[in-house]
Formats: sequence, structure tokens, C-alpha cells
Amino acid sequence: MSETLVHVASGKVRELFTIDEERLLLVASDRISTFDVVLPTEIPDKGRVLTGLSGFWFAQTGGICGNHLLALRPDGRSTECKRLEMLPLECVVRGYLAGSGWKDYQRSGSTSGRALPEGLRESDRLPEPIFTPSTKATTGHDENIDAEQASALVGEERFAEVEATALALYRFASEHAAARGIILADTKFEFGLDEHGALVLADEAFTSDSSRFWPADEYAPGGTQPSFDKQYVRDYCESLGWDKTPPGPELPDEVVAGTRARYVEAFERLTGIAFDDYVADPTVVRAGPAQ
Repeated sequence: MSETLVHVASGKVRELFTIDEERLLLVASDRISTFDVVLPTEIPDKGRVLTGLSGFWFAQTGGICGNHLLALRPDGRSTECKRLEMLPLECVVRGYLAGSGWKDYQRSGSTSGRALPEGLRESDRLPEPIFTPSTKATTGHDENIDAEQASALVGEERFAEVEATALALYRFASEHAAARGIILADTKFEFGLDEHGALVLADEAFTSDSSRFWPADEYAPGGTQPSFDKQYVRDYCESLGWDKTPPGPELPDEVVAGTRARYVEAFERLTGIAFDDYVADPTVVRAGPAQ
């Protein structure tokens, strides 16, 4: 008997469908967005890379926090997931000073209400990883908020649990990445609650869209870093003088090819799995730790 899927929502990258009362289907497209604008040019296989990385990390981190993944489908870009009550927070962990954290620091010497040491440069490693929550914006940009504001949204006890869990996940993944020559500069999580009120990791985990991955052998603090994420596309778009409002610019073939190569390299280095093997059988990312 064939299933009946009901389309629920479209995100910048993913399409969301209802399977039944307990399950959702999340489909990762090859769309790419910069500065909250979806570009007209797609990056081939990007959706498979994101799905495969999430599947890998969900398998690796199950001992730290349960997750929403029920099954990876044969297309390599579709996942069956548990329905959850999502928390209204973007949960960002920063190990290095980059992105909006760097911009906050330049203005105030802090980010998300956390004072940082004086004299830090862009891309400097922080004394220790920090949890910097932000709002979930339905339109426009997420906004960094402090612990008091975040606690008001989810409650003090739940906030403490989310912070501790996010930091534990980051530490695990950053050590794994470092052993493979990659710096995990920062990452973003989304959490939800299951029917028992337990905290569950949802959406995606340590992908090239939700994380900044830098090649460790090219790391040089004091500016932006080479990366395995979509910074390559951001830099190209910045070079055009585009005003960062729709419609976004078309990407030339060399930027598309370069971006795909970066995404695939991140997948292969972090998982220890050839991307073609994943395309042939997506379940390989669930088989066990990369050697």
C-alpha cells in the first residue's frame, strides 16, 4: 500500500511532509541560500551531503542525546523523522570567533550577553566553547539573545539542559573533526521534545550548512578562513556588490563546481566514507564510527 504524503512546509533548503500522526518526511534539496536569500542556482548533490552527514552524526551522538531520525530513504536525501514539539531557539555553540559572534564582539566586546577577553582577532579560538542562543526568525535574520532571554522562552531548567547538551555535542564533534584535520569553528542545533518531554536533537547535525568547517592546516587567525561550507558562495556573492535582497545572483559553473567539491570533501573526511558509496547505499553512514 503506497503512503499518502501531505506537504507541510518549504524551508530554504528542505521540504517537509506528513507521513502519519507520528512521522514526518524531511527532504533536503540542492538549493543554497546566502544572507537568507535562496539563490537561483542549485549545487548538485548538496542535499545528499547534508542528509548523509546528519545521518552519520545522529548515529555517533546517540549516547549524548536522542535524535529524531527514524530511517534514511534510498534516495539519500529523504529522512523519516519523529514528530516533536520544537523549542523556539536556535542553539549555537562557538569554539572560535566568527560570523555574527565576531560582529557582536567588534561592537560590544561580547556576544549573546557573554563578555569575551579583550584583543581577540577574527577567527581566534575562544578560551572555551560558549553557548550563544538566538531567536528562530520566520522572516529576516535570527537575533542573538542572552541566557536570561532564552530562559524566558523555554524555562530555566530546560535552558540549562539544552546548554549542557549542546556543549557536549560540540565537544564530541570537534574532537572527531580535529582528528581528521578539520576545525569545527561553530555549529547550530535545533532541539524538540518528544511525547514524554525528553530533549531530542532535530533537523540536522554538524552539516556544512549548520557549521563552519575549516581546514586545520590552513588556519590563520586574523581574518576569514578557507572553509568546507558555503562561505565560498558567500564570498562570491559579496564580490558582486549585491544588495543581499531577492532575487539572488546566478552562480557561475566554477563556483558551483567548487562548492560541490567542498561539500563532498567535508562529507568524506568527516565520515571516512566515499561519497559514491553513500549514494549507492545511504545506510552506510549508520553502520558505525569512521576509522
